Amino acid sequence: MNRMWIVAALLLATPALWLFGPTQAVAPVPPRVAGWFGPDPATATTGQVAAYFAALPRPATDDLVRRYPAVVGNLDGVPAGLRYAANRDPAQPERQYLVADRHGDGRVVEVLGDLGTARRVTILIPGVDTNRANFDTGLGGVVRRAPAWQARRLHAEISALRPGAPVAVIAWLGYDTPEGVRRDALREDRAATGALALRRFVAGLLQDRPQLEITLVGHSYGSIVAAHAAAELPAQVTDIVAIGSPGMGVPDRAALRTGARVWAGSAPDDWTRRLPGVRLLGVGHGRLPIDPAFGALRLPCADVAGHDGYFLRGTSSLRAMAHLSLPSTPPAASTSAASGTATDPAASGTATDPADSGTATDPAVAGLASGPGSVL
Repeated sequence: MNRMWIVAALLLATPALWLFGPTQAVAPVPPRVAGWFGPDPATATTGQVAAYFAALPRPATDDLVRRYPAVVGNLDGVPAGLRYAANRDPAQPERQYLVADRHGDGRVVEVLGDLGTARRVTILIPGVDTNRANFDTGLGGVVRRAPAWQARRLHAEISALRPGAPVAVIAWLGYDTPEGVRRDALREDRAATGALALRRFVAGLLQDRPQLEITLVGHSYGSIVAAHAAAELPAQVTDIVAIGSPGMGVPDRAALRTGARVWAGSAPDDWTRRLPGVRLLGVGHGRLPIDPAFGALRLPCADVAGHDGYFLRGTSSLRAMAHLSLPSTPPAASTSAASGTATDPAASGTATDPADSGTATDPAVAGLASGPGSVL
């Protein structure tokens, strides 16, 4: 009888051990490519990669693009132009890919706009069930769920808001998203692993343009990726936006340990609003960032429908994200109530909003929201 109890206990404990436990990030190991003699994709920093390619004459870099497109095209730190060339799709040669990886579910990173002249870049991070196969078409054939479509909608909105603005938008499917709302979606291991890739990607962008400003927009599970990356992202990342977020894995904004402003918005009928907002032994994602107690700035979403309507034309969420994607006003043109310099709510460590006092402390986000926590 005692043995039977032991067996029963083990059978009950096995699912718990499978589900619960500390979050683990696993650094991806790039596949080896025969004959490649450049920086090791698995160990080289983006700075080392950039320095290697900067030292090569143009004929040599062109030869590497031709002989090793899978390495050059997907290696952070390689100049964008070379990656575009390595990843060029003959069927759609006008598209600009910084990543085109067919391994597993695939990774795709597409750029809209000119990275060479951009002063700000907005990076869109998608969530569960996004993969290479539905990057253009969307999960279930619903195009508004497609990262490529969302990036185009945001880029078009920015252009309408400020024609010719020096801005680029990047659809970043740079990690292996969870498949369905199952174990991996309930946990944050995929997000932590994705955060490693996101931090490296951002570092690679800054190799060419260290003065670049960056906005991150994480949709659903993608907001957890941004949250895990936040503490170690550089100061050039000024804004982190969570839309339709199931939680960011932390109890409040301060726990993200970032100087960036943190924004959160959710549609009135987004299903993530019904989540309990708890995290226990690695399962669940904690308090929703739209909860006033979290301390995020409010992103207006009152006119958004469902979990995937944030990029639809005419929505307040799309307009708000377009504002947050504009470059900062040059210092000479900035103004504030006291000293003539722009202030940042994140600088004081509090999630206050410019519109609370009726004056805009940042021209790029004037009029977006009226305080932390809830959603307009």
